[in-house]
Amino acid sequence: MTNPDPHPLEVPIHAAPCAGRSELLTARDVPLGGLRAMTVRRTIPQRARSLIGAWCFADHYGPDDISQTGGMQVAPHPHTGLATVSWLFEGRIQHRDSAGNVQAVLPGELNLMNAGRGISHSEISDPAGPATLHGVQLWVALPDPDRFSEPTLHHFVPPVSESDGVRLRVFLGSAAGQSSPVPTYTALLGAQLDFAPGARVELDLEPDFEYGVLVDSGHVTAAGEPVAPAELRYFPPGAARMSLVAGAEPARVILLGGEPLGESLVMWSNFVGRDHDEIASFREEWQHQITRDGALITDTQDSAPGRFGRAEGDHLPPIPAPTMPGTRLKPRG
Repeated sequence: MTNPDPHPLEVPIHAAPCAGRSELLTARDVPLGGLRAMTVRRTIPQRARSLIGAWCFADHYGPDDISQTGGMQVAPHPHTGLATVSWLFEGRIQHRDSAGNVQAVLPGELNLMNAGRGISHSEISDPAGPATLHGVQLWVALPDPDRFSEPTLHHFVPPVSESDGVRLRVFLGSAAGQSSPVPTYTALLGAQLDFAPGARVELDLEPDFEYGVLVDSGHVTAAGEPVAPAELRYFPPGAARMSLVAGAEPARVILLGGEPLGESLVMWSNFVGRDHDEIASFREEWQHQITRDGALITDTQDSAPGRFGRAEGDHLPPIPAPTMPGTRLKPRG
């Protein structure tokens, strides 16, 4: 998924200490573009909290009737310095990227795309698939030693465990006896928990991890703190256990965690870099690839060779990068 804001804000990404207290993050609505565009709910990044471990972006969308909105229609666009995590509750999306991967994204199946040094990809709702689209799109910032790695795609179907009215799927990292084989460059956790009304689970935590509890549906209490639908509650490192308790209705939660990244970054549009000049260079390279004779191309197959490659078989017009801001982007840490 792309960040569609035509005037994206500079997002200086840094570890912000929480002094042992949790923080409640409310989402803001972001339309993906178009007259009947699907709208996503974005909880991170925010000015107050830009990272949870290396998780640097969380969009939550649906349930969305694709006959009314067109669903996800994200044409080819670039990424650098991050990994995208696509996770569906309902629906079907077709992923196509410049590393040669074509993969259906289905409910309960992980697609992790490591952009590394640079990749371009598209994500399109399958018109022949289910009528409803519902899920999350997450990004992970890559640490400095690995951010220019080769682009890769990992697909994984995690098993489902169930106990006392709670179903668990671990798609990254390890929790409650489940482990994902998908490699990550920093220690991470990503999991889905589905609760029957009133169900409760006690989870062992990694004390060095930060955690985020994102509620999709229902109401839950996390470590004694309430979290409503579309809210994300952040917990700093230090705790060894966490209780999650559903309210009077079924609930669905995405649990994110990871060791604090400890690096200063700049995330702007679809790029993660270390300073203004690097971001500007990434943008210029993408614009060069998708411009011919001074005009934007209308077919991805006409893209010039370059860092971000070309997704074979994709004929959509690529998405141009926004205009750089008038002031320099400043990393902080």
